[in-house]
Amino acid sequence: MTESFDLITMGRIGVDIYPLQTGVPLSRVETFGKFLGGSAANVAVAAARLGRSAAVITRTGDDPFGTYLHQALREFGVDDRWVTPVGEYPTPVTFCEIFPPDDFPLYFYRRPKAPDLEIRPEELDLDAVRAARVFWVTGTGLSEEPSRAATLAALEGRARAGITVFDLDWRPMFWKDTAQARAHYAEALRHTTVAVGNLDECEVATGVREPHACARALLDAGVELAVVKQGPEGVLAVHRDGTVAQVPPVPVEVVNGLGAGDAFGGSLCHGLLAGWDLEKTMRHANAAGALVASRLACSSAMPTESEVEDLLERG
Repeated sequence: MTESFDLITMGRIGVDIYPLQTGVPLSRVETFGKFLGGSAANVAVAAARLGRSAAVITRTGDDPFGTYLHQALREFGVDDRWVTPVGEYPTPVTFCEIFPPDDFPLYFYRRPKAPDLEIRPEELDLDAVRAARVFWVTGTGLSEEPSRAATLAALEGRARAGITVFDLDWRPMFWKDTAQARAHYAEALRHTTVAVGNLDECEVATGVREPHACARALLDAGVELAVVKQGPEGVLAVHRDGTVAQVPPVPVEVVNGLGAGDAFGGSLCHGLLAGWDLEKTMRHANAAGALVASRLACSSAMPTESEVEDLLERG
């Protein structure tokens, strides 16, 4: 019988190389830390830290960094059976600069091609994809073939079973133009029940930017729940049944904002699986994201349930 996971994510993985000095240009940084990274991997880690069974479908290079990513996933409790090597391409690395509270430039090294864009439709375990309680895909997975075909094949094979989440995950450096992305996003939205993204990502997907208009456009595109992240304005969530939750952010001293969205995503899955009402789910997700923003790393900074509850209790 196919093992059923609470969450299977599909998409980007890599090694994050973060400076251990803040407020310093990358050209002058002397010490770095190495961390598991990539949105799909981070969301799986975030859910696992909250007690959920999680797995990720992705690809690494056949190199020491790929070995490290397998080790890190296992240490975080994420199943790595669908993480396989691609011999032609190196495992991607990503550098960042850290200028709190709101400037965190990213430098992606994913050329000539990232292995996670080499996921092929014929390699997918569609029985496992259908059996997962939550299946999560990303916009980056649509940016190139064969990953685009594999992502759409997984969505079509799942046929909106359970909770199917599309993380809009807009990274302009991975696309030729916005119009190309919007067409592929529209196809993915037809097969998903939840869409989540910030205002820039929602604008790419829908052509509008005002938060309520974004939510309406995502619902019109076919999803049941639209989650629009608004940074310092908090988050807006609108369900097709008319339920609306508009939740302010949790104030923290920001150390590194990178990874906060992935913590939000893992917590969103946790709340949806728990059957919480929309406002409770959004408050929990906001708190999870805030905790990661108050820490240096991404994956290793993902909070436990007790840490999120403690922050919420402290207001």
